[in-house]
Amino acid sequence: MSTQGYEAELMSEREYVAGLYARLDAERARVKAAYRDALRGTGGTPMERDFEVRALGKEARRLDVADNGLCFGRLDAESGERSGERSGERSGARSYIGRIGLFDEGDEYEPVLLDWRAPAARPFYTATGAHPEGMRRRRQFHTRGRQVLDFSDEVFGRPDQGDRGDAALLAAVNAPRGEGMRDIVATIQAEQDEIIRLEHPGVVVIEGGPGTGKTVVALHRVAYLLYTQRERMERHGVLVVGPNPAFLNHISRVLPSLGESDVVFMTPGSLVPGLRVTAEDGPDAARLKGSLKILDVLKAAVADRQRLPEEPIPINLADVTVRIDAETAEWARDEARQSGLPHNDARAKFTEIVTYVLTERAISRIGRGWLTRDDREGWERLRKDLLKELAEDERFTAALDELWPVLTPESLLSSLYESPERLRAAGADPVLHRADGSAWTVSDVPLLDELVDLLGRDTSAEEAAAERERKKQAEFAAGVLDSLVGRQDSMDDEDHLFATDLLYAEDLAERFVEQDTRELVERAAADRDWTYRHVVVDEAQELSEMDWRVLMRRCPGRSFTVVGDLAQRRSPAGARSWDAMLQPYVPGRWVYRSLTVNYRTPAEIMAVAAGVLAEFAPDVQAPESVRACGVRPWARQVSDDDVKAAVEEFVREEAGREGTSVVIGPPDVPGAVPASETKGLEFDSVLVVDPDRILADGPRGAAELYVALTRATQRLGVLHRNPLPASLSGLR
Repeated sequence: MSTQGYEAELMSEREYVAGLYARLDAERARVKAAYRDALRGTGGTPMERDFEVRALGKEARRLDVADNGLCFGRLDAESGERSGERSGERSGARSYIGRIGLFDEGDEYEPVLLDWRAPAARPFYTATGAHPEGMRRRRQFHTRGRQVLDFSDEVFGRPDQGDRGDAALLAAVNAPRGEGMRDIVATIQAEQDEIIRLEHPGVVVIEGGPGTGKTVVALHRVAYLLYTQRERMERHGVLVVGPNPAFLNHISRVLPSLGESDVVFMTPGSLVPGLRVTAEDGPDAARLKGSLKILDVLKAAVADRQRLPEEPIPINLADVTVRIDAETAEWARDEARQSGLPHNDARAKFTEIVTYVLTERAISRIGRGWLTRDDREGWERLRKDLLKELAEDERFTAALDELWPVLTPESLLSSLYESPERLRAAGADPVLHRADGSAWTVSDVPLLDELVDLLGRDTSAEEAAAERERKKQAEFAAGVLDSLVGRQDSMDDEDHLFATDLLYAEDLAERFVEQDTRELVERAAADRDWTYRHVVVDEAQELSEMDWRVLMRRCPGRSFTVVGDLAQRRSPAGARSWDAMLQPYVPGRWVYRSLTVNYRTPAEIMAVAAGVLAEFAPDVQAPESVRACGVRPWARQVSDDDVKAAVEEFVREEAGREGTSVVIGPPDVPGAVPASETKGLEFDSVLVVDPDRILADGPRGAAELYVALTRATQRLGVLHRNPLPASLSGLR
């Protein structure tokens, strides 16, 4: 294309994209006006009005995310313009691809912008010169805000045309990193697109080395599933599980940027409502707690609290003293256990048997000489009086609490950890003993979740929390009503407030009291029994067998996207093979896909990391970097006294550059974070301090160092006090 032709075409594309933004603005205004009208509406039931308000609010949020990069490309089919046509002419065979879909206002309701997830948009990501998929040209826009800066074309079918050009991709991967992960909607590659659109109803495992984009592919897969299966999925939402809060914060913008908000983000330490646990156990304790063998310990610990009295327990009633002996308690215990109910629910059966025995014995003594079993009326009248007396007797209640106490997961597990005797009784390893039983670790969370099912619910705390929420919402609604009344009083007659506003406020107050008005994400995060339609698990190689039990409870339909890299596993209880971890739950319902291209780590840095990988995982092939950055990684030996100054020098230099940076090292290095806290994150520049100490930190130290080295997208430096490990000897 000539320079003059290019400029004319660029002007034409700018006009078209400006028209798309005008249509977006008009649609926003329409939806927001409808939203305001719905808030004031009085027609239909409260539930119908709530549904309309929520739907319009969600649509408004979807439209609000589309400002940046609304349209990022164009596809021309083979039936489009030919070489003899003028470059500025439009053709019906052209499709513009964007972040969301937009339609014209005519009777045909034709798309003027295709949603990137639509089937017709797929060739934008998959067409190549060898396989053009009916396409003649792919055009990619370079935009800033609402402005099209320039574009690049790939014309398929030419003799020298190879695979997809890398201009847009390289521009994206070379760009400085910001505060969080960016979506890749404009630069999805063919191998990524295949996984994103994979129609598999079970578990999809995506494995790839550092920088292969497995996390962002999984998130775009969620956006695709929500687009294609919205009715099935949006009422229950999607759960995304990541290794730590920093990682979740890093990825949290991706799905909202794609218009999806019904997503709950959690770490393994927050899967039980009310807990936000980050502390970790030592390797031995973590391994024990992560194994399914711990289930026998938990069951034994519950059974250990179902006690028999060492001596008969006397219960002094008004006319007689009765005793709970071991024989009575054993009968009651056997009946309660055979009921199959959770521990707290089975207490009713235990109490029923004990009460029956005590009342029978009491009646026999009290009625000796004058009451026979033939006098059923007298017998039952006396039993009724005794039942009331037992219910009010503190000693009887205390005896029940001693023999069959009401337990919470927290009280049972903390008392188990604190008592060597109880650990022995439950057949547990002494390594689980600790002085503060309630100093929870991440490995405790699946055990607490398991105990919810073993013990049954104590709903008093939940009911109290629900009552507090109802009062809070009612107070808010009352405040809305008061403010509207105040506005009514202060307005002139000619600027009056419609009566429907007051009616709505009164209706609002009533609805807040009667209904749960929280958004799906808030309701799901607070409900341990909430079930999701789909679950994404990132850094899945770190999850234990017990972690997987929790997640399978959360998703009965077994629809998962599992992301990980077995070579990066650091947890002693983590996965050593996907088959061993998943087959017990989804036999024959999981598929494996791998990503082999490294889009993040430049070749110069990956060559260094590959040396570490070869030592601890010689059978694993390092991912191939898609680019080089032209900057060689460096190493520098310093003395103990110089470490702090060297780190400060790095920080100062990076502060003057665009992008992000991080210092990774042992805890005593000033300003450093451990490698485990950087998993899944990326930075323009990385300084690794004392790699030999990272290697020496437990059996998975090599994996930790591998993670540290592969966080950088541009620059990598290494400070070392001791000689460099052999695997890093190639560094200069």
